[in-house]
Amino acid sequence: MMRKLASFPSGRKTKWVVIVLWAALLVPALMLAGRLGDVEENDSSAWLPGDAESTAVVERAEKFLPGDTVPAIVVYDRPGGITAADMAKARADAAAFQGVERVVGTPQGPLKSEDGQAIQTVVQVQKDKSGWNGIGEVVDAMTEVGEEGAGGLGFHVTGPAGYASDSVKAFGGGGGLTAITAAVVVVILLLTYRSPLLPLLPLLTAGGALVTSEAVIYLLAKNAGLVVNTQTSFILTVLVFGAATDYALLLTSRYREELRRHEDRHKAMAEALYRSGPAITASAATVAVSLMLLMLATLNSTQGLGPACAVGILVGLLGMVTLMPALLVVCGRWIFWPVKPVYGAAEAAKEGVWTRVGNAVSRRPRIVWIGTALALGVMAIGAFGLKADGLSNKDQFTGKPQMAVGEEISNRHFPAGSGDPVYVVAKAASAEDVKAALSGVPGIAEVSPPAFKGDEAMILGELRDSPSGTAAMRAVERARDAVHRIDGADAQVGGNTAITLDTREAAARDSRLIIPMVLVVVFLILALLLRAIVAPLLLMATVVLSFAAAMGVSSLVFDHVFDFAGADANFPLLTFVFLVALGIDYNIFLVTRVREVTLSHGTRRGALIGLSTTGGVITSAGLVLAGTFAAMASLPLVFAAELGFAVAFGVLLDTMVVRSVLVTALTLDLDRWMWWPSALFRRGDAPRPPEQGLPDLEPALGAR
Repeated sequence: MMRKLASFPSGRKTKWVVIVLWAALLVPALMLAGRLGDVEENDSSAWLPGDAESTAVVERAEKFLPGDTVPAIVVYDRPGGITAADMAKARADAAAFQGVERVVGTPQGPLKSEDGQAIQTVVQVQKDKSGWNGIGEVVDAMTEVGEEGAGGLGFHVTGPAGYASDSVKAFGGGGGLTAITAAVVVVILLLTYRSPLLPLLPLLTAGGALVTSEAVIYLLAKNAGLVVNTQTSFILTVLVFGAATDYALLLTSRYREELRRHEDRHKAMAEALYRSGPAITASAATVAVSLMLLMLATLNSTQGLGPACAVGILVGLLGMVTLMPALLVVCGRWIFWPVKPVYGAAEAAKEGVWTRVGNAVSRRPRIVWIGTALALGVMAIGAFGLKADGLSNKDQFTGKPQMAVGEEISNRHFPAGSGDPVYVVAKAASAEDVKAALSGVPGIAEVSPPAFKGDEAMILGELRDSPSGTAAMRAVERARDAVHRIDGADAQVGGNTAITLDTREAAARDSRLIIPMVLVVVFLILALLLRAIVAPLLLMATVVLSFAAAMGVSSLVFDHVFDFAGADANFPLLTFVFLVALGIDYNIFLVTRVREVTLSHGTRRGALIGLSTTGGVITSAGLVLAGTFAAMASLPLVFAAELGFAVAFGVLLDTMVVRSVLVTALTLDLDRWMWWPSALFRRGDAPRPPEQGLPDLEPALGAR
């Protein structure tokens, strides 16, 4: 059955069936993928679980607020002092803003600052199905109004609406990231394959897999309630290109070898897919299962990211074991030009770099693994300094966009919390008590009189500090403690600051739950695959140590090189899932090969042969994956730059050091105990012929 399945994509007739089926699939997929932005939920309130306090306030406050709105804080400034003409323009602009589509209610202001150098107007912008894009259009229209006839008067739109607008510009529609990621893949494949033509096939297949994934995710978001956002889209892009290209590297390496053994390219591909398929499938399954565990998250954005990325991995796998083999067979040997594999030609025997590394490690394996582990442990110390407690809106950009400049100006001349208040909803009978309690909370600058609707009241509290900063979060916590103590008030605190606070707390809960679950599930997969306990435990320990080292170095780089203010609350969780799931991939490719060779050569010899035969292709795969994640730095967003750097560095560390040095040294030192308590351990290291009829789990035999 396995051989029949492996032969289908490369059959003389069936290869055309595969290509036609993919072409037919891509036609509707292209149309659906283009609509993914229509179902993105980029408003942080949509990411929260239903039981979050700020979510409840959003629902209860609907009767008080004009629909689903976000404030746009318009700031004018003139260092030499605001003139009467400036105030007249600000009043005219406020009237003009009301004519902009999706601007609701009457603007608050304009209000001149006490120092006479700035003006502030607060405008409510309605959110609709267009999401951030729609808000961006409103901000652009307001900017046109404000900059017309300004005469040197500075104009900026900040607040949540300004943040949404600048975020849309930062992502740039996602096309730029896709192009950069594709370019990175092409460059690395050109260096790996040394062929100008061959990289086109994995690039074409990965692109088709990405489009198909986006189409599937669009359908799930539209019809099954899957929560996706722009963050999901850019992570999906780099993940599909990186993982799918890795699978292509492993398959193509084996196919090149089989072309030297088989004159018929159809038979060569069938054998290559039969031999490499199990390891590629096990790798993809491990990553997909790990990602699916994100569904246990309480934060809807994280919960939706898991299945979305799992879809990308599985569709990428499908493309690389169906479309990629068919395209390779159709093209024939010439696709490898200028170094085409010749039937009957033996690969030049030479000692590769990984053979030399293995020989060096084998001289003193215990000293090597202890020294390597200590070095990684020292690198991990920096992780204690990681400030992953969230970022203020202005700190989420690597540069200084309009909203960041506007927020700085607003904070200099006005109360930092003006225009973006805390909302408190309570029973009408307790309104005065709630108002009094809120007035006494440190960090609350001013409290408005209660507004009544039926049996409920809403009270607004102006924050003393920037609404997206840590000090404001602490003020919200104190406000909740104060109003919750009022019996019978049923008081709840919400607003944008409360939403950010609840998002951070949900992210922390998700990390505490999901990280142990990922470790348990990946351990079970490894135990089933290797039929042992010691090897899976050691592999898990090495990957976790690699993750800690990557986080430690990343923390130091973020602080002292990039000068970032901190990290997003869910940064540690996402980095952990990606590094553990993707890092364990390379260990699967290495150790399954070691186990195969151990059957006939013993554990120590198996460790050296396994490293030698897998080293080249796994290194190339690691470079591709690191390169695609590094492409995320092209987005002017701190979260993208941090996640891209951490995963790229972690993958390179795992590929170059952990897999090649640490795992090899541990295997050499433990010898047969590596396989305890399997039959391989019990029979000792007596070599025996390899089992016949079993597919080779290493897809890159002979690669140097």
